[in-house]
Amino acid sequence: MPLDGDDWRQFFDAFEREAWRFEAQPTYTMPKEQENVARFLRGEDKPLGHNSRWHDRVREYKNSGRSIGRVRIVRRPLTDYQRYQFAWGIPGNIEAGEEIRILDVTHDDLGLPLTGCDWWMFDEKRIAHLNFRPDGTQINREVYTGDPAPYREWKRIALERAVPFREYVKGLDLPT
Repeated sequence: MPLDGDDWRQFFDAFEREAWRFEAQPTYTMPKEQENVARFLRGEDKPLGHNSRWHDRVREYKNSGRSIGRVRIVRRPLTDYQRYQFAWGIPGNIEAGEEIRILDVTHDDLGLPLTGCDWWMFDEKRIAHLNFRPDGTQINREVYTGDPAPYREWKRIALERAVPFREYVKGLDLPT
């Protein structure tokens, strides 16, 4: 079943305890982000209020006793988009209350599903696929109705091997 607009928001917001994302694309070509990515690449300052709507949502989830997190998959060298995320996106998400870890798969993919599909898992049982073209353009979002057990295992592997974001970026030369 496809998830768009209000259906996506309702599906997402219905989690009771935990929302967790497996984020594997090297680049995301999101129309809303393109101007900010270009600003970052030109060396401009991050705009005030960058990503504030997401931060407000994260705070709402945290204030209601729910948790939200992700593991961001990377391969070296980082893409321009990943550098943008690391400098402008992720620090604010963490400050808002999202737990973000980084898993570097440059030398070993650990048997994880790394191409074409990211996913959110809600309360360890509901899965939503986020499907992408190779250029990072999102094709769609859809409810996964199969067995969630492989997703729980991939999550376990990712969390076991990932490191906290701030640990991973120590020593990286990223603009703020």
